[in-house]
Amino acid sequence: MASESNVVSSKAKKESYKRIKTILISQPKPERSPYFNLAKKWDLQIDWRPFIHVEPVTEKEFRKNRLRPDDYSCIIFTSKNSIEHFFRMIEEMRVKMSSNTKYFCLTESIANYLQKFIVYRKRKVFVGVRKVEDLSVAFMKHRETERFLLPCSNLGAKNVVNFLEENNFNYTDAMMYRTVSSDLSDLEDVTYDVLVFFSPLGITSLYENFPDFAQNNTRMAVFGKSTIKAVEEHNLIANIKAPAEGITSMSGALEQYLQKSNK
Repeated sequence: MASESNVVSSKAKKESYKRIKTILISQPKPERSPYFNLAKKWDLQIDWRPFIHVEPVTEKEFRKNRLRPDDYSCIIFTSKNSIEHFFRMIEEMRVKMSSNTKYFCLTESIANYLQKFIVYRKRKVFVGVRKVEDLSVAFMKHRETERFLLPCSNLGAKNVVNFLEENNFNYTDAMMYRTVSSDLSDLEDVTYDVLVFFSPLGITSLYENFPDFAQNNTRMAVFGKSTIKAVEEHNLIANIKAPAEGITSMSGALEQYLQKSNK
């Protein structure tokens, strides 16, 4: 991926607030977004391109684990992807889950998505707020009598696994999909004023696609502590950070920066 002029990067370098005309957001383009208003207000070109994507683990590959989902009475869902690939897998394996299966969903949005695959009134569904600890009471109630299955990606689900391990649950984590870097080779000669990242995986993808990437005059807009850490580990400068004091969203952080760079 191309950058502008060759400028020596330094974390101590004073921000110049050079005018922004083009932004690349490392996610799929949504139907609605506050970024659309930013583009109109500040006359920006905003492009969308996912730097990572999900690939399914094949049924043949999964069967090598000698694992059958219907041997488990409780299923833990940490994301919409985990739901999609769990039900894809049981369909491909021609497995039928018992009507007594219990489902543990980390958030309400995950639980709502589960309704696309099961009839709620005929199932036992436990719903958390944000963290695995939110479901602690429900989990502990079934710890002694149930077997738990945790569908996950190649990245695992560290917080959930830690909780299950610490409390001596009978569980198995099962990789049913992978999160991998997307092919960005067509962007090799493309320059953007700002690159927007929401995950350390986006930074990983950037360097897998462009090992010699140099930041130069490109501004990095970064969401979340772990993503900021990944940026800094590559000796890049996180010019625009979110969340920050008084700012909860990346669009808000960009708006604040644009007020200085494009005034």
